[in-house]
Amino acid sequence: MTMLSNLAPIPELYVSYDSAQKLKVEAADLKSWDLTPRQICDLELLMNGGFNPLKGFLSEEDYNGVVENMRLADGTLWPMPITLDVSEDFAASLEVGEDIALRDQEGVILGTMTISDRWTPNKAREAEKVFGADDDAHPAVNYLHNTAGPIYLGGPITGIQQPVHYDFRARRDTPNELRAFFRKVGWRRVVAFQTRNPLHRAHQELTFRAAKEAQANLLIHPVVGMTKPGDVDHFTRVRCYEAVLDKYPAATTGMSLLNLAMRMAGPREAVWHGLIRANHGCTHFIVGRDHAGPGKNSAGEDFYGPYDAQDLFREHQDEIGIEMVDFKHMVYVQERAQYEPNDEIADKDDVTILNISGTELRRRLQEGLEIPEWFSFPEVVTELRKTRPPRSKQGFTVFFTGFSGSGKSTIANALMVKLMEMGGRPVTLLDGDIVRKNLSSELGFSKEHRDLNIRRIGYVASEITKNGGIAICAPIAPYATTRRAVREDIEAFGAFVEVHVATSIEECERRDRKGLYKLAREGKIKEFTGISDPYDVPENPELSVETENVEVDNCAHQVLLKLESMGLVSA
Repeated sequence: MTMLSNLAPIPELYVSYDSAQKLKVEAADLKSWDLTPRQICDLELLMNGGFNPLKGFLSEEDYNGVVENMRLADGTLWPMPITLDVSEDFAASLEVGEDIALRDQEGVILGTMTISDRWTPNKAREAEKVFGADDDAHPAVNYLHNTAGPIYLGGPITGIQQPVHYDFRARRDTPNELRAFFRKVGWRRVVAFQTRNPLHRAHQELTFRAAKEAQANLLIHPVVGMTKPGDVDHFTRVRCYEAVLDKYPAATTGMSLLNLAMRMAGPREAVWHGLIRANHGCTHFIVGRDHAGPGKNSAGEDFYGPYDAQDLFREHQDEIGIEMVDFKHMVYVQERAQYEPNDEIADKDDVTILNISGTELRRRLQEGLEIPEWFSFPEVVTELRKTRPPRSKQGFTVFFTGFSGSGKSTIANALMVKLMEMGGRPVTLLDGDIVRKNLSSELGFSKEHRDLNIRRIGYVASEITKNGGIAICAPIAPYATTRRAVREDIEAFGAFVEVHVATSIEECERRDRKGLYKLAREGKIKEFTGISDPYDVPENPELSVETENVEVDNCAHQVLLKLESMGLVSA
């Protein structure tokens, strides 16, 4: 009997152990690129065959084909641009045809790449075509414009060694390891379930039904590379998955972790996930409602329709080589004490339908409220509560922004004293002047240096927040993209409360406590915010305070009331 194609080994880009040792030595002479976390995820799946048939980062011709019509230059289906984005300086130092060493963040060499192409992409076009809109509210579009380098490099990869993972090593499998496992246990049909969230009862019901419908074994295949900013961290999620595995039949259920950097690209992402799962030896793939959707766009509407991903997948499924199991929205019917697909309930008007959204679940965790048994497993809730204690016990950051002399520092000081009076959590004030002295003494006031200063404040605040303390920041922080980046850093660990001290520039100049506006008007201070440098007014801060004709104490009290209403301090 010939081996089924989904179980036969697939090509990897690694060289033999001996060649790898030799290449490591030779690579000492090559120029090195230190990979970003997202590039490490991409490289791992390029090298181990997860992104088969790609042989390296896309060439310009392949990239253009992928962006425009989801196809490589030779016509093969591939929906996602996998490119090596680098800085202008690094790109300028290279010749086409040169080899470079690709290293992880500690300088360990993972592979080499022969540069075949170097180009400046049209990022607005990439956003429009791949993600459906050039809208920074989309996390991948924001990444594309504000994190990714301006130049793309393309070319074939020679794999030297896998990226190192110290966590959950036994649970991570390459495509060939999974194929070998399926061969060994005799699984012919395998349905994969993609997830970036903890599993609750609805997911369990959905996966049970999918496996039954496909008459297949089930592979729970969660993403542990990079998901959407603000998601539950993968350590907590994997502990939740392990807690739930006992609820599945052991002989027909497996779990493996996928080190993928998601792009949250909805329909295109679903097709991409299908190709990746086909490479991992799966025969069926569950595509749910709003698969890999990023949430709301700038206008407050969903980026993609709920079934767009299923439609695009269905159109291409023969070519993907994997069959779609489309899944409806599962809801709990109280009278029958079971989960049912929402659009198959005939007696909708006569039964009680219960459903807890992700947002509602987060609210209940934050406020320490009950999470019912019908919704999730006690083991999962226990894990989630460990990571997410009620908000009044979590760390958080209050971030004041406004013109120089608007009263940020004064209000921040008053708030600090009020919080210290309440007690319970350590409070740190990261005021502009303190920070400039202790963290950023070597920085000037150019845009680049201001950004760096704010990012440092954000880093320290995120560490304080992570460790359960309260950070109060009071820099000018004139640029919206930098404030957003800091918000993302901090929201991984706790709440971020942006307070716009909305004192007008005229009033600040009238006060001019430090005499700085006078110097700026005389041209003695260059790049002064509000005079010779822009200030992006926050569009939707958690709170905006007016300081003209208002007591400082009252301003600080407004912030305190906001913190109470958010559940961050006990009333």
